[in-house]
Amino acid sequence: MNAIVEAFAFFLGFLGWLMVGITLPNRYWRVSSVDGNVITTSTIYENLWMSCATDSTGVHNCRDFPSLLALSGYIQASRALMIASIVFGTFGIVATLVGMQCSKIGGENYVLKGRIAAVGGVLFLLQGICTMIAISWYAANITQQFFDQYYPGTKYEIGEGLYIGWSSAVLALCGGACLTCSCKLNSPSEKIPYPYQPPSRGHVMSTATSQSVPSNYGRNAYV
Repeated sequence: MNAIVEAFAFFLGFLGWLMVGITLPNRYWRVSSVDGNVITTSTIYENLWMSCATDSTGVHNCRDFPSLLALSGYIQASRALMIASIVFGTFGIVATLVGMQCSKIGGENYVLKGRIAAVGGVLFLLQGICTMIAISWYAANITQQFFDQYYPGTKYEIGEGLYIGWSSAVLALCGGACLTCSCKLNSPSEKIPYPYQPPSRGHVMSTATSQSVPSNYGRNAYV
């Protein structure tokens, strides 16, 4: 595997993992819409963990969701997927660091290191898939409620946290794809040479004997 491709893929995966860590605590996953409201006295914004409100004077007030079981199913699933995304990304970073050619961890067995790097790429792909599913599912519910004319509750719009999540998913998918697709057991420049095998002992002894014994001695001289 090309070391430059490895480094670039690791950078993309690490950046995607870092952006997942920014997305998860971000409070602006969805923001209350002002569409159809003549007078807006407060703005409500939520994420997977809490709901916040700010009034016209700029005073913020946040409260955590009281019960996990009382939440909607898509919020519970999004929580699990985002946490799984961070876990996959963490193991993907560790596996990629071990499998990179420029790393001294794991010795100089480049075949094994290439396989470990491929495992890191798969973990980055899983990170991107989990993040993409969680963010897209959450956004789909926002748009469904927004365009539902008979929805009685507060209507929301997509917040900045979801855009950061989508970007992190794309980066993780690109990094994982680069690691997985470019991984080769033995590239042309990394072929293992055929080990040198010395000739058999009998052949060596017979050759050395034939070269060291003078030809003017008879066979009976060695009895």
